[in-house]
Amino acid sequence: MVSKHSHDVVVVGHGIAGLSAAVSAVEQGARVCVIERAPEEESGGCTRNTEAYMRLKNENELSSDFEEEMAAVASANSDPHLIAEFGRPEGEWPSVVRSMNVTDPNYLEAFATNAVLTIHWLKSMGVRFFETNLPQITLRSQPMIAPSGGGHALLMALLEKAQKGGAEFHYETTATALIQDEEGAVVGVKAVSRNNRRVDFHAKAVVLASGGFEGSTEMMARYIGPGSINIRPVARGAHYNRGEGIRMALEIGAAPGGDYGSYHSTPVDQRSSRQEAKVLIFAYGVVVNKYGQRFADEGQGADYTNFDRICWAIQKQPEGVGYAIYDSSIEDIPNYKNAIYSDLPPVQANTIAELAGKLGIPARQVEETVATYNASCPPTTGFDPAVADGLSTKGLTPPKSNWSRPIAKGPFYAYPLIPSGIITFGGIKTNSEGQVLNADGEKIPGLLAAGAMVGVYHRRYPAATSVLRGATFGRIAGKSAARVRHNEAVPQ
Repeated sequence: MVSKHSHDVVVVGHGIAGLSAAVSAVEQGARVCVIERAPEEESGGCTRNTEAYMRLKNENELSSDFEEEMAAVASANSDPHLIAEFGRPEGEWPSVVRSMNVTDPNYLEAFATNAVLTIHWLKSMGVRFFETNLPQITLRSQPMIAPSGGGHALLMALLEKAQKGGAEFHYETTATALIQDEEGAVVGVKAVSRNNRRVDFHAKAVVLASGGFEGSTEMMARYIGPGSINIRPVARGAHYNRGEGIRMALEIGAAPGGDYGSYHSTPVDQRSSRQEAKVLIFAYGVVVNKYGQRFADEGQGADYTNFDRICWAIQKQPEGVGYAIYDSSIEDIPNYKNAIYSDLPPVQANTIAELAGKLGIPARQVEETVATYNASCPPTTGFDPAVADGLSTKGLTPPKSNWSRPIAKGPFYAYPLIPSGIITFGGIKTNSEGQVLNADGEKIPGLLAAGAMVGVYHRRYPAATSVLRGATFGRIAGKSAARVRHNEAVPQ
C-alpha cells in the first residue's frame, strides 16, 4: 500500500539549497515537506562538511571579479549569433536560445543582485560571518567570507527556522520520480522510504535541490568518462548525491545545463579517512604516477583551477593515484601547513630511492624523474610561493610553469594523492526565478530547482560560489514555489 502525503511545497534535498528553499517557502506561509535520502545525523549533503567560503569581500559587497568570473564560465564555444539574442528582452528570446546550454544574463544578474541580500537573510537567523582567505598559499589577495562554524552552522540555523515554521522532514526517503497531472504540471514526487516502501508526496510545487552526481558511479562513468571510478566523493555527504533529481527532471523533458563532462575537485590524501583531507602543496614539488613518471604541469598557475587540473590528470593515471614529492625546502614557505588538511603525516625518507620504496613505486625511475626535473630548473632567484612566479623548467616534458626549484634537500617527503569529487557541473536549466525549463525553453509548471543540480559552470569552477549560489537560488526557488499554491504568476 502506497503511503500518501499532501503539502503545498515538497523540497527534495536537505543541503544548503534545499533548506534555503524550505525556509523561504515557509516564510510565505506554505506548508512544506522536505525529503532526504540520508539519515538525519548525516543529512546536509556536501554543505555539512564544507567550510562554505563565499566570494564576497565582506557581508555587504561582492568580490570585485564576481560578475566577471561567473560570466566567464557561463558557456563553452557557443554560437555568437545565438548569444547575441540575449541582448533582446527575455520575452523575445526564441526557444533555441531559452533552452541552449548557456547560463543566461538574467540568471547571472539575479545571482549578483541577491547574493548580499541572502547573506543578510542568513544573518537574521543567527549566522555570523567573518572575513578570510581560501586555505591555500596562493591567491592571498582574494578576499572571502565564511560562516562561523562552516556549512554545518548554516544548515543548523536554517533547520531550526524551518522546523519552527512547521516544515515536515522525512529522512531516509529517496525521491524516484516526479508526478505530473494531465496537463504536464508537476504535482508531486514518488519516493521510497526504508525497506523500499513506496511513498507519494503530493504538492502544488516541487523544488529539486538534491545536488549533483558525485556519489553515482554510473553517472560519473557515463558523463565524466574513463577513470571516473578513481574519483572519491570529497566528504561523506557527497556519497548521497546520486543524481536522481537531475535524472527525474530530464525524464520529463527538462533542458540540460552546465558541463556534464567536467567537475570541481581538489587532491586529497588517499590514506586519510578525514573529510576533505586536502593536500594543496603539490605545486612546490613534482607529482608522479605509480610508474614514477611525471604526467602534468604541477605549477600551471596560481588560480583555484590548478587544483582541478592536477585532479583531472591524476584521474587518468593507472589506479588514479599521483604521488606529490617535495623536499625540506618546503620550510621556506612559512604558512605551507595551512594548505594541508590531511590528518596523517607525509611519507618521509632520507633519499629519493628510499622514499620511492616506501611508496611502492619504482625507485630507479623516480630517481631519474627527479634528476631530470632538477636539471631543468632555472636559478631560483625570484621564487614566490604566493604568486605565479615564472620559474619555469627548460626542455622538460611536460613542463612545470612556476615554482620550479630542485628537489635536492633531504629529508624528502610525499603524499599519495587522489582526486576528490566536490561538484559535478552537469545538471538542468532554470530561469532566474528557479523555474525549470524544458528542452524548448518553456517553464515546466510546478517544478523548480536550485543548488548544484542546476548546471551553470562550464570547464572550470569559480572558487567560493557553490554554497552561495545554493543559498541564493534556494531562497528564490522557495519563494517562487510558494506563489504556485496561490496560482500567482512568478515575476519575470
